Amino acid sequence: MLKGFRDFILRGNVVDLAVAFIMGAAFNAIVSSFVKDVAMQFIAAIVGKQDFSALKVNFMGTPIMIGNFLNATVSFLLVAFVVYFFMVLPINSLMARFKGPAPEAPPATKACPQCFSEIPVAATRCSHCTQLIA
Repeated sequence: MLKGFRDFILRGNVVDLAVAFIMGAAFNAIVSSFVKDVAMQFIAAIVGKQDFSALKVNFMGTPIMIGNFLNATVSFLLVAFVVYFFMVLPINSLMARFKGPAPEAPPATKACPQCFSEIPVAATRCSHCTQLIA
């Protein structure tokens, strides 16, 4: 029974998932700090407000906090930008270097030796001139 549990835990995808979770949590702290401490400060310098949480609209006497939604949207877009340009693009280019060029697929057609029309590779007779293909 313990051998089965050990095999399950040491299976590659469980260990990979645990490492990915830990790395994701650490990366989340970096990205959150970048968004909050760097990017939002640039936006505050441009717009003139530290954040948008004070923006609200009164609808029939009820305040609708548009500023909180705006803060969350800007934070999401900044996080998506950072993850894409600093994680996804570099990893994709690195993986493309490791994989190398994709192998070429064999041709699907060949030329008929008699009439030179394109026919499928597996054809034994030309569909245009009806000659046998060796």
